[in-house]
Amino acid sequence: MSDLPRKAVTRTAKLAALPLGFAGRATWGLGKRIGGKSAEIVGRELQQRTAEQLFKVLGELKGGAMKFGQALSVFESALPEEIAGPYRAALTKLQEAAPPMPTHTVHSVLAERLGEDWQELFLEFEDKPSAAASIGQVHHATWHDGREVAVKVQYPGAGEALLSDLKQLSHFARLLGPLIPGMDVKPLITELRDRVSEELDYGLEAQAQGAHAVEFADDPDVLVPAVVHQSEQVLVTEWIDGTPLSDVIADGTQEQRDRAGQLLARFLFSGPARTGLLHADPHPGNFRLVPDEKSGWRLGVLDFGTVDRLPDGLPAPIGNSLRMTLDGQAEAVYELLCAEGFVKESVELDPDAVLDYLLPIIEPAQADEFTFTRGWMRTQAARIADPRSPAHQLGKQLNLPPSYLLIHRVTLSTIGVLCQLGATVRLRDELEEWLPGFLPEEQQAAEA
Repeated sequence: MSDLPRKAVTRTAKLAALPLGFAGRATWGLGKRIGGKSAEIVGRELQQRTAEQLFKVLGELKGGAMKFGQALSVFESALPEEIAGPYRAALTKLQEAAPPMPTHTVHSVLAERLGEDWQELFLEFEDKPSAAASIGQVHHATWHDGREVAVKVQYPGAGEALLSDLKQLSHFARLLGPLIPGMDVKPLITELRDRVSEELDYGLEAQAQGAHAVEFADDPDVLVPAVVHQSEQVLVTEWIDGTPLSDVIADGTQEQRDRAGQLLARFLFSGPARTGLLHADPHPGNFRLVPDEKSGWRLGVLDFGTVDRLPDGLPAPIGNSLRMTLDGQAEAVYELLCAEGFVKESVELDPDAVLDYLLPIIEPAQADEFTFTRGWMRTQAARIADPRSPAHQLGKQLNLPPSYLLIHRVTLSTIGVLCQLGATVRLRDELEEWLPGFLPEEQQAAEA
């Protein structure tokens, strides 16, 4: 593949062809049925062909199309197993790789942003990328002072591509909806589009990563590579080795799965409390399990291009509502949800029904430890997706305030990764330690 396809008409044509491809494969499937193959076999082949085409196109286009695919990839746990199987491999590919930029393009960006003598900044520079993401790719190199570094180079035209893709994807969000039962795809696309300008700004990313690197510098559990150099379209950070979380999901030991899951939960909830920032792109490609002599494993965290700025940490109403839900305080929970805008003034709901809706979702916070599984995730998704269920009817009447949108997506995505890991996690420990409002004020004061 040559440079990132920048012409809107080219990208639009590729994306617009996806729904036609879905229809074509449905016709192909009917033909196979008439030819004598069973519905089950044809259905499986159809899903596999659909997955291959969908994610091949998203991966080739990079930009917003690939970003959307990565966002979807953490929700595959919610899919029924007969559908999830064929999709899983295709989804996982998007977390770590995409067709690379040509070497001459990489060199021209480096020359433009670091100067014509950019090669003097490095003792070594590997032209073959070690990873490729939605708006840039990463090269392994050695900085002039001997440090191993990761050099992130933004694709030329990435901003235009992101906006064009997400606009086009929103046009047929309804067709993509069945990929994730129970999830409205359109708000996800809208929210991704709103974050584009921030993610394209490597200056903001350097600030966010630098803040985390300082705060977690001596942390026994979390490793954040320091920022070495930053300029427009180029970000240089310290290199970290380790096992990608996607590999742990594929064939890691149970010990690795549990450790990765615990640290992922710890990072999710401790980050805002410690830095005032929430890492908002928790797909497996952004995490590594790094061997450590003292603790066994640390969680390496990459890519701070998307963060939610929470100077006071996670909002206390989240912890308050969780605690009161677990205590069965239906009226108090309902009042808090109304006050925060989760229930609009024009809507009136039964507080006990709201409690019944919430309790299964927050089951992991009830026990001392909880094993996250794809089966549990599928049960939750099916409960909310089934139009005949009370949960579906009630869920349609709830509202998600804009200030909670990104927090909600990050939490759901993290739970999706925990289910992919099949990790046993002491989630309640992390909530008690880091989530404002989860413990009653008097208990929090006593433990401080």
